[in-house]
Amino acid sequence: MSNSSLVNYTLLSPNCTKPRNSRIDTITIHCYAAQVTALQGLKASKFQKFDRVRGASCNYVVGKDGKIGLCVEEANRSWCSSSRVNDHRAVTIEVASDNKPPYAVTAAAYKSLINLVADICKRNNIIKLVWSDIKKNRVNHIGGCNMTVHRDYAKKACPGEYLMAKMPDIAEKANAIIGDYPYGDTVSPYRVYVSATQLNVRTGPGTSYKRTGYLKPGKYTITAHGYGSGASVWGKIAGVGWISLDYAQRL
Repeated sequence: MSNSSLVNYTLLSPNCTKPRNSRIDTITIHCYAAQVTALQGLKASKFQKFDRVRGASCNYVVGKDGKIGLCVEEANRSWCSSSRVNDHRAVTIEVASDNKPPYAVTAAAYKSLINLVADICKRNNIIKLVWSDIKKNRVNHIGGCNMTVHRDYAKKACPGEYLMAKMPDIAEKANAIIGDYPYGDTVSPYRVYVSATQLNVRTGPGTSYKRTGYLKPGKYTITAHGYGSGASVWGKIAGVGWISLDYAQRL
């Protein structure tokens, strides 16, 4: 796993688990609750003083000036979201913000956050960011949801109402940078397991395309990605058709 080339400062925290035990497939955005620069954020005692019980960290800090700091390398799990499971699979980002509700962030910080999120997704093969306003969908990754927040796992205001309201916009703008994969965009073939008993097979990536039949549970090879209604991502099985990858687990 690599780290973002957008980083301006590096000051690694001792509060982390090496290495993470899961591939990166989630983004978790936090509010810092202080208008700090990236370097000031990295230097915080809560990040730099080792404490196995109360210690904290994050993968990245985005400062009020738009600069970015690396706190925990992406290969390692940060101690950030009050959930070991989430932090093992997520890249966590602390964004400089006001210290009171709604914990607003600067325009510079917001722009850098979107660029950083897109960069993380590109390098970790997250082909599309999906946000849900429903907590159950976020924590269980239902419907392809791959964005979580601190309040999902603890009684916290984080990331604040300002960033909560911005999550759909963050996903939309980051996806525009990642690239809106066109119909039939080929990918390196990979295997998935389909557990659904009757998964629709269609002629194209979307529910507007004709259904040609059902797919039985089993292992299949995906050769292309597409986007359309009815699924966060559609996958093409050569010689068969298109299926919703929301019901397939990558092997």
